[in-house]
Amino acid sequence: MRYTDNLELIRAAYQAFHDRDVTALLGTMAEDMEWVHPESMSTYGLGGTKVGHDGVRAFLAKVPTVLGGMKLHPTEFVQSGDRVVVFGVRDVTSLSGHTEELEFVHSWTLRDGLAVRMEDIFDTVAFQRVIEN
Repeated sequence: MRYTDNLELIRAAYQAFHDRDVTALLGTMAEDMEWVHPESMSTYGLGGTKVGHDGVRAFLAKVPTVLGGMKLHPTEFVQSGDRVVVFGVRDVTSLSGHTEELEFVHSWTLRDGLAVRMEDIFDTVAFQRVIEN
């Protein structure tokens, strides 16, 4: 599905993530999507750039092997041209059940009604602390 409004597209992506609907989430993304996380998360298989729908699927499949859960709460959406930046917090739960609220910034780049890049920016030290608890 192609969206005519970039904010509508990004809100749909967060709703799909909330609903754990991978098909709907991928429907907001171009086939050559770049899904980018800090390299320091590579220790857990979560760092670097994943490319395409298969890369996003592989990333999402890896998350439950290192985390007990995660809920995103976007609080602000800022749009400039083909870029939408989202500020928010996420509840991150370790495999042992320890939960912390951590801030995030997601920078989305859009083209022709689909996301082509998402960069997740966050405090990796705090995130790793949750994973290790």
